[in-house]
Amino acid sequence: MKIFYGVQGTGNGHITRARVMAKELYAAGCDVTFQFTGRPEDKYFDMELFNGYQLRTGLTFNTEKGAVSYLKTARDAQPIKFIKDIKSLDLSGYDLVISDFEPVTAWAAKNKNIPVLGIGHQYAFNHKIPRAGSDPIADLVMKYFAPADVGIGLHWHHFGQAILPPIIDTPEQPKNIINNKIIVYLPFEDPHEVIRLLSGFKNFDFHIYSPEVVYSTFSNIICNPLSRIDFQKDLYDCVGIISNAGFELASEALQLGKKILAKPLHAQMEQISNAAALQQLGYGQTMHDMDIGVIEQWLDDKQAVHITYPNIAKVLVQWIQDGRPDMDADFIERIWATVKVTQVELKS
Repeated sequence: MKIFYGVQGTGNGHITRARVMAKELYAAGCDVTFQFTGRPEDKYFDMELFNGYQLRTGLTFNTEKGAVSYLKTARDAQPIKFIKDIKSLDLSGYDLVISDFEPVTAWAAKNKNIPVLGIGHQYAFNHKIPRAGSDPIADLVMKYFAPADVGIGLHWHHFGQAILPPIIDTPEQPKNIINNKIIVYLPFEDPHEVIRLLSGFKNFDFHIYSPEVVYSTFSNIICNPLSRIDFQKDLYDCVGIISNAGFELASEALQLGKKILAKPLHAQMEQISNAAALQQLGYGQTMHDMDIGVIEQWLDDKQAVHITYPNIAKVLVQWIQDGRPDMDADFIERIWATVKVTQVELKS
């Protein structure tokens, strides 16, 4: 089977999900062409898995001081380039077109009357799931940014809807946890401010990953450049993460039994909704702003949630090879019946 697979590259979560899907698609003998859009070429890293991938400009959302800036987004958009990319994308000869909320692929397929399969967290918002921070612009983005004929939504819980669990790697559980080790991934926040807020917590070691690497003068705060391999090593044996409210990283943390403190990106409906879902489900704690009091309380908390999710990438690849039959209620129920949620007591 020959597949064209478009991936939104603005955040690392979409790319992380694509890595898991790529492994299963390759293992099934599929011939896959990946396309990434949404960030400059020199900002992609650890992309060796995606052999012969394509890059285009696409669309992205600009941020400023921890919030989406619609003004900067509109100012930096390149609509003429976007339309040219759509018209020039050749999708002939492919058996299937997939979009992980990637607009060039989705609109190119729509323009050529080719059905497109959407796979990603954003497509869960077509269902009745926790939703917060919505506004007319956010609603239009969800509907028209990367439209799909069939959308497979992903979430941490089913909420009684026809959605699937997250697509994540399913590694062995860590045997040794460093009880004062915290991973910090807040790419939309000022790293200097993050360091300042964390510097007073001398009993914890913070490993900060950010696009802009700054120098830390504190022995318990280590600043790192973005690296998939190094990040995964640190995530594996840490006790918890402080991050924005992206879907994929929280999914990985839940799969590994890490406690979560999420600070959603302001004016970004998806992240605000994710934070609301984490709070509602009891899967993590949240803060509206960088709040030293909330951070202190969370650091002292000894509770985490461990969720065992099935290999959804493998399930989806088999479903694709079976001809993409309707996902009826029994199919959805069988998948979620394999999910196990456990409360974890952390050591002091």
